[in-house]
Amino acid sequence: MLNSTLEAYSESAFADHNGKARHAAIKGTVELSNLIPPTVSYESRGNVVIIGAEDTITALADQFSDLNSVTLLATEKAEATQKRDNLYFAANVTVSGYLGAFDVNCEVEGSLTAVNLAKVAIARPCFDLVVDMTAEGLIAVEIPAPGYYAVGAGKAKVADVIEELPAMLGTFDKPKYFRLNPDLCAHSSRGVQGCDRCVDACPAGALSSTGHSIEINPYLCQGVGTCATACPTEAITYALPDPENTQHFVHRLLTRYLSEGGEAPTLLFFGNRDEAKVAQVLPTLPTSVIPVALEELATIGIDTWFSALAYGAHQVLLATNTAYIPATIDRVLRDELTIAQTFLTEMGYDAERIALFNFADAETFAGFDAALLQTADRLEGNKRAKLFAVLDALYAEASVKPAHSALLDNAPYGGVECKTDDCTLCMSCVAVCPTRALHAIGDRPGLLFVEQDCVQCGMCEKACPEKVITLKPGLTWDATARQSVRTVHEEEAACCTSCGKAFAPASMIKMLTEKLQGHSHFQGEALRRVAMCEDCRVRDIFTHLADDPESQLKM
Repeated sequence: MLNSTLEAYSESAFADHNGKARHAAIKGTVELSNLIPPTVSYESRGNVVIIGAEDTITALADQFSDLNSVTLLATEKAEATQKRDNLYFAANVTVSGYLGAFDVNCEVEGSLTAVNLAKVAIARPCFDLVVDMTAEGLIAVEIPAPGYYAVGAGKAKVADVIEELPAMLGTFDKPKYFRLNPDLCAHSSRGVQGCDRCVDACPAGALSSTGHSIEINPYLCQGVGTCATACPTEAITYALPDPENTQHFVHRLLTRYLSEGGEAPTLLFFGNRDEAKVAQVLPTLPTSVIPVALEELATIGIDTWFSALAYGAHQVLLATNTAYIPATIDRVLRDELTIAQTFLTEMGYDAERIALFNFADAETFAGFDAALLQTADRLEGNKRAKLFAVLDALYAEASVKPAHSALLDNAPYGGVECKTDDCTLCMSCVAVCPTRALHAIGDRPGLLFVEQDCVQCGMCEKACPEKVITLKPGLTWDATARQSVRTVHEEEAACCTSCGKAFAPASMIKMLTEKLQGHSHFQGEALRRVAMCEDCRVRDIFTHLADDPESQLKM
């Protein structure tokens, strides 16, 4: 659609040098797409259940006579109840699943326990389609799964459902929008749970925690991309296309625009659902505004926005009608935008260099005349490496150079504070850290930290038995300080009283000795062994047993 719009105006409104450069850049840059995206399949036999007040669902039932079967589940009785073979009355209804596999469990009138309604009504394990006429809706997610129509809750229109449902028979394929790499995930380690940003960011209820790992249900996933945007480690990445291809596309697009003589480019990102609106307002915008269509606006985040500034964009606009997007997507987008604008303003730059775009402001929009950076080569590395590379370049040119900036509590950037007086250097924090931001010195008791690697997952804070570690969201601007290894805590080593080898922090051995000296199991020889290394302790135990096989050896 956008290409046809550009063609239509190429001889008139878009005929200046920026318009021609934009046209050449869009036409000459390969579009974002995967040749063969992975898919998941749904199988629907056309068995629908309609749930709601009796008078409402019975009035609607005849509209779906072409389907394989229609089951009516009344949550409220009508004044004059009609007798129908396919009508059931029930309380405490729960619905879960997706197209071709909906479980409807309820207490059917006359039954004392919950039953699977599909087994009772159509002798099948599940329903294929659900039309929910209840006022609040029975599936409490912002973006319902395919095959579920929350008409009563206002998430679907009756006329659209009547038109669409008869065609919902057969096999349907849908792209698998995400890739998951558990090795990069900062959600859990050694029984300690940490980052759950992706779960909180999903408006479709497709992500969940098993307690040990994150699971994604590909049948519930609707591809909005907020999980990938929220993930700080790239354990979850968007796959349609992946962010690497998106950023490479942005680099090629801006490079082509500038090489064709275009000036002062503004990049306008938008989701495919808003394509018609963008095409409508494009003629009223300056010809230096370059539209970039995405599967969903939230599939890209702060690293892509700042990369665009590094590639020569004077401004990055995020076009969406926020009044009509789910609250979760709006929250994720605004949190990411708040962090981006904080970075800009802390360095003295205008926050509107990265901003939401209101379609109503198209006629009065004016971009920035100057770029923030000279056009950079294509950035490489993971999303954090790219972001920090641009931030460091902006900091070098900034009029304001703060030493440190505080960020939102849930921001995936920051440091840790440690109450060293109470730290025993047990290394529980090191054991669970997913990025090695926290690690041991190695040859002596000590705890080291690298801020740039910290994603603020919180596992160190939760794993610390002394509760002396606290997360501190924020950013140290000096790249050398941010990337360097900082000593959090270091102390004298306790040396084995038998062989003299350093084997533990002195404070830990002192603390154990003081706590155990009054215990009946740690008297005499047993307490003495606390100050031995593991090898000497084992050797001493076996020596004692050899000398006195009948002894009641403790420890």
